[in-house]
Formats: sequence, C-alpha cells, structure tokens
Amino acid sequence: MENRFGFIREKLDIKILILFILKRLTVPVDFDKLSELTMCDDGISYFDFAECVDELVNTDHIYFDGDTYVITDKGERNGSVTESSIPYSVRLKTEKSTAAFNAEMARNAMISTGKEMKRGGGFSVSLALSDGIDEILSMHLYAANEKQADEIENGFRKNAESIYNAIINKIFE
Repeated sequence: MENRFGFIREKLDIKILILFILKRLTVPVDFDKLSELTMCDDGISYFDFAECVDELVNTDHIYFDGDTYVITDKGERNGSVTESSIPYSVRLKTEKSTAAFNAEMARNAMISTGKEMKRGGGFSVSLALSDGIDEILSMHLYAANEKQADEIENGFRKNAESIYNAIINKIFE
C-alpha cells in the first residue's frame, strides 16, 4: 500500500469499517453506495476497498445477491467484536452518513408512483404516500404524454410531504 493520509490504512481496518457500515444499514446496498459510505477516510483507496468487499463475500461475512450487499450473522458477530478499533472521528462520520442514508430509504419506501398508458391516449399517473403504517394519500392524475407523466412522478417524489400538507390545509381552510 502506498502512503496515504487518513486513519484507515490497512485492509483489516477497511474490512472492519465495511462491516460497521453494513451493520447499521436498514436495507441492502449496491457496490457504489457501499463505496460512497466507506470512502469517508482519506486513507482508503478504491482498489483496496473493492478487494476487501470481495474477500468479505468470500469469507461469508457479507452476502452478495448479484446486485446488493448485506451483512451476515457471521459478519455481525465478528464486526461487533472489532468495531471499537475504528477511530472515533471515522465512527462518527460513518454513523452520520449511514443514518442519513437510512432516513432517505425510509422516506422513499413511503412514497410510491406509477404510470399506465390509457387506451384513448395519455397516461394515468398513480401517486401515493404512506405514514409507515397505512396509506395516507392516494391519487391518480392524467398526463398527456410520457414526459409529463415522468415529471409528475418526479415532482411528487421530491415534494410528497408538502403536497400532502397543502391538500390537508386546503381541506381545513
């Protein structure tokens, strides 16, 4: 390994960090997201990271389904024993980024959209918002073309809570 700045330099440290991250995630992640969450320290090289992920899969510490990664029971056990060796500043940074990712995934899970081409032309766009227990808003809008349908879906995903609040405020006005 070449000289790099940062606290995490050795492959074992990178493996411990990867297990630390995966243990805190609420959903499986793809390679790019795992890489983004792991590269929180200037001492980690991309190639060492990729090698460590492969080795952790081969030793059954993490499971790869062909698209996403998740920690195994073996990975949780071994990671728990060693995670205290992660430098405090790296741990804090990692906990903050994994918490933000988990919050984003939880929000995305509560929003659903879809579009269906209508026989007479145009699209029916389905939009729904859940509170985590039940659906609290569901509506269908007409879109003249696929581009407009995509824009409606994207706009709803981006602004679902404020759309819900605006509707509720208007009802109780």
